[in-house]
Amino acid sequence: MVPPDMLGFQPYETFQLLIETGGVDRTNTLLIAACDAYARRGKPTVPEMEQFEALAGRLFPIAGPQARAKGAAILGRAEMLSPALERLVVENIGEDLIPFLEGAVELSDQTMLDTIARYDVPACATLAARADLSNVVLAKLFQMNSRKVYRALAANTHIVPRGAYLSALARSAQMDHLVAEALGKRDDFDAALLAPAFFDLSDEHRVKVIQAFANRTTPTAPISRTIEQLSVATGELTKALMKLFSENRRPEVTRLLAQITGLDEVRCGQIAHDVTGASLFVILRAFGSTAYDGLKVLIHATSHDSERSRALADFATLFGAVSPESMAYLMSAWRGEVNLLELSKPQHQPFTQASRRTASLAPAHNPVVDQAIEALAKIGVRRAS
Repeated sequence: MVPPDMLGFQPYETFQLLIETGGVDRTNTLLIAACDAYARRGKPTVPEMEQFEALAGRLFPIAGPQARAKGAAILGRAEMLSPALERLVVENIGEDLIPFLEGAVELSDQTMLDTIARYDVPACATLAARADLSNVVLAKLFQMNSRKVYRALAANTHIVPRGAYLSALARSAQMDHLVAEALGKRDDFDAALLAPAFFDLSDEHRVKVIQAFANRTTPTAPISRTIEQLSVATGELTKALMKLFSENRRPEVTRLLAQITGLDEVRCGQIAHDVTGASLFVILRAFGSTAYDGLKVLIHATSHDSERSRALADFATLFGAVSPESMAYLMSAWRGEVNLLELSKPQHQPFTQASRRTASLAPAHNPVVDQAIEALAKIGVRRAS
């Protein structure tokens, strides 16, 4: 039991005497008592912190493993810790390290850098989620080759994605679908940079990638020349796709898409079987399809659930908002032919800031959708089951 007058750590010599004359059991008791007293102290003065640093520096090395872990856990709850005390906590807290790194109100750069230097991935991922990361610490975290760390960085909205950080996150999204999905949830990340991860994204975020190309110019896409050669047959292309989808001949759609896009058959198979219609929309718009013709294809290609009318209305809006050139660029991104970071240049930024609600504001009964459905009824095309 520590006497009340020892709570300020003034009688340092008394602690020293107890350490020197007692065994390990007494040292264990003293360590836990001293850590508890410090944690209860509130905000200590500078002399008190210095005295406790000296005391803890003597007690931790000679205490038993369980006492060190318990003392460190208690000490970790203190209102204020110096870098030296943080180091003692990190080195001795054992299994409670993650909760400490997660819950500490403040952590010094040195403590975080020491943790990163040990390449403790779970601990580093916990640090990557903190709001108080300096540029020095961020730079070290971004240098780590760890998916867990990058997932935490991608979800950390306190990190502004720009410059080298933007580039690193965009590259990581191409290799890890969870990083891509986390970035897709952010309003401050240009969703156009997620184009290579398009097929790994949720339905909502696929549409968000397409929306990111609205009202913006893009560099000339390598696939543009191929599209130009086939553009005269756009009408025939939409008719062929409509017929194939209406008869549920998706394997033939796959082969047709492979012939005209240059994408591999696996990717074209994904597009042909994408019942959301998002990836097919990209193909249709890249080849110059209008909303009227394109929607007639999408009606047969998409699933027939309660959200169908809303989705078609969204696509009707997107046919008018995104250019064929931008969708050709998106296709080239799928083929790995472009450097997407060029989109960060001022000349390729959207003319107006895109809103997350752009598509959702489309009327539920879009007249273009109604016209497409009416046209299909007139020509008697059988709907896909």
